[in-house]
Amino acid sequence: MIKTSTAVTVGVAAFLVLLAAALGTDSLFRVHAWIVFLVLAIATIVLLRQSQAVTALAPSEGAPNQYMDGVVRYGVIATLFWAIAGLLVGVLIACQLAWPEFNIPPYFNFGRLRPLHTSAVVFAFGGNALIATSFYVVQRTTRARLWGGDLAWFVFWGYQLFIVMAATGYLLGITESREYAEPEWYVDIWLTIVWVAYLLVFLGTLVVRKEPHIYVANWFYLSFIVTVAMLHLVNNLSMPVSLLGSKSYSAFSGVQDALTQWWYGHNAVGFFLTAGFLGMMYYFVPKQANRPIYSYRLSIVHFWSLIFMYIWAGPHHLHYTALPDWAQTLGMVFSVMLWMPSWGGMINGLMTLSGAWDKLRTDPVLRMLVLAIAFYGMSTFEGPMMSIKAVNSLSHYTDWTIGHVHSGALGWVGMISFGAIYHLTPKLWGRTALYSLRLVNWHFWLATLGIVVYASVMWVSGIMQGLMWREYDDQGFLVYSFAETMAAMYPYYVMRMIGGALYLSGALVMAYNIYKTIRGGAPVVAHVPAAALQAAE
Repeated sequence: MIKTSTAVTVGVAAFLVLLAAALGTDSLFRVHAWIVFLVLAIATIVLLRQSQAVTALAPSEGAPNQYMDGVVRYGVIATLFWAIAGLLVGVLIACQLAWPEFNIPPYFNFGRLRPLHTSAVVFAFGGNALIATSFYVVQRTTRARLWGGDLAWFVFWGYQLFIVMAATGYLLGITESREYAEPEWYVDIWLTIVWVAYLLVFLGTLVVRKEPHIYVANWFYLSFIVTVAMLHLVNNLSMPVSLLGSKSYSAFSGVQDALTQWWYGHNAVGFFLTAGFLGMMYYFVPKQANRPIYSYRLSIVHFWSLIFMYIWAGPHHLHYTALPDWAQTLGMVFSVMLWMPSWGGMINGLMTLSGAWDKLRTDPVLRMLVLAIAFYGMSTFEGPMMSIKAVNSLSHYTDWTIGHVHSGALGWVGMISFGAIYHLTPKLWGRTALYSLRLVNWHFWLATLGIVVYASVMWVSGIMQGLMWREYDDQGFLVYSFAETMAAMYPYYVMRMIGGALYLSGALVMAYNIYKTIRGGAPVVAHVPAAALQAAE
């Protein structure tokens, strides 16, 4: 139940933000503070005046014999909302590349919408998917209720506030200009508080578990939570100009700053977009296939080798820069080595379907999960290949990298998240099945076609870019100007937009399907198995 004390706390926070808006030392900080105040004020009113309506959506789950699924339900809805928002902005910026007229300064130009798109897809869509599924999985695999009472609700709503603060900051131009880490210092501090609460909820649930064994999915989720916290704290070390101002300066400079940034950037991919979603794979693929994981021993080898190797791979983003050559080579070597544990995990996921491959003909949700694993395997082969210096000299700074990133983001992260939500929704809302498997099939093919079109044209255009940029005449001058390379990119940018629009249309089909599924059933209260309660006595 949403308590009145929570509303009072949010109200006090709104008042403090109002003071910050009044006393802010720069106009951007004041505008941002007013936006946050508005969000908190609305939240306070909703909590005070509509608590019964909110409780109807998230029934009281205070009994120790009941799983805390209300926050998971909200997480599913938030995941879908941010997925559509992030993909919509992605299609818009794809239009801006093909038709510059779509740039509307100052707030809706490419420079401000691009980080909005990446953060909305990675942190808003992906982050909500990870929080929701991790809360669901850790309860079922430990046979214990989420630890910390309403702390899980704080994590959910606190994370939504972080998303709003970050997104509005990008549009206003409040940014540290760090890839995947654009929010300014005060937003970083808020995220740190929320993330520590997330760690406490997850770790506390593992401590009070009724199941003696910790299932491997929880190891991947826990590594994602802990490592992202470490990356966030180090990469965002900075000194604010004023405690009531938006501007700060990084604690690092020069090549040290670049190395810190890509130690963070690549491991954000490695632990946020890989380890966390592997936790999703290790739970939902066996569940949907109704088969045990192919090899539990292989999953443990997969976990420890991935955790050890990934953290060293960041320098491969800095080939042919001022970074010492030995550090570049170290990043390349560890990146190539990563191919082995990554494919070990892919094989483990695919072989889980041994004896159940026929289900792919009749189960589009399982088909979606298997396609995600296939894209995981492809991306984790392409990434190490692109880290090799000879290949990187052609691919770096080109759209080949964009194609690689999106084949992983749309193919692996997107499809595994969609499959998990399709699996969760009927269970959370008391339905025997999804509203329409035919719509799931439509989603599958729209998304698959969108990924193939998007990634393929970016691979082709990226290689073309690289070849044009390195073309010299017999006197040593560049053959093609930058304007000529951009003109050659035009048809590929149009196809890129079409591929993104197809993927977005699949997400809209999914949203309708999930909406109809939820509307057709009432929320159910899931109980902890009686055997677990007896064992705890």
